[in-house]
Amino acid sequence: MKSDITIPEVENVFLAAVQEWSDDFMEKVWYAYLVNDSDYDLDGVMVVSKAFGTIDGEMKKTSLLRHAFPNVPAVSVVKIELLETSVLRLNNEFMVTYFIGDKLYDKKFIFRAQTITPDYVEEVPILFVDGVIVR
Repeated sequence: MKSDITIPEVENVFLAAVQEWSDDFMEKVWYAYLVNDSDYDLDGVMVVSKAFGTIDGEMKKTSLLRHAFPNVPAVSVVKIELLETSVLRLNNEFMVTYFIGDKLYDKKFIFRAQTITPDYVEEVPILFVDGVIVR
C-alpha cells in the first residue's frame, strides 16, 4: 500500500531572504520571499514559519506564523514576511505546501542560525538582487 503513494519532489521553488530599505524602521531589514522559478502556477499555497534555537544557553522559539496565497504564477515571487532582526540568530523554518494541478507538494526550508547575513548572499533568480537562498 505504501508503494502506491508517490511523493512528488519540489523543483524550482525555493526561498530567499533579501535585504531592503524600510521607511518604517529607517534601516535595511530582511524579508523572506517565495520564489517560483518553475513553468507551473502554484495553487493554494500555505507557508507556516517559525524560528527556534539557543541564545545564551537558553532554548528560544517563536510562535507560528501562517500565510496563504491563492495563486503564485509561474516565474514569479511573493513576499512572505519581515524577518525580525532578533530572530536572525535562530534557525528560521518555513514549511511550504502547494498544489500543481491535482498533486500536493510540500517542503521544509530552513535558514540556519546566523546565515542570513551579507556574507552568504548570491543573486536571486527572477528578483535579480542579492539575497540568501535556501533550496
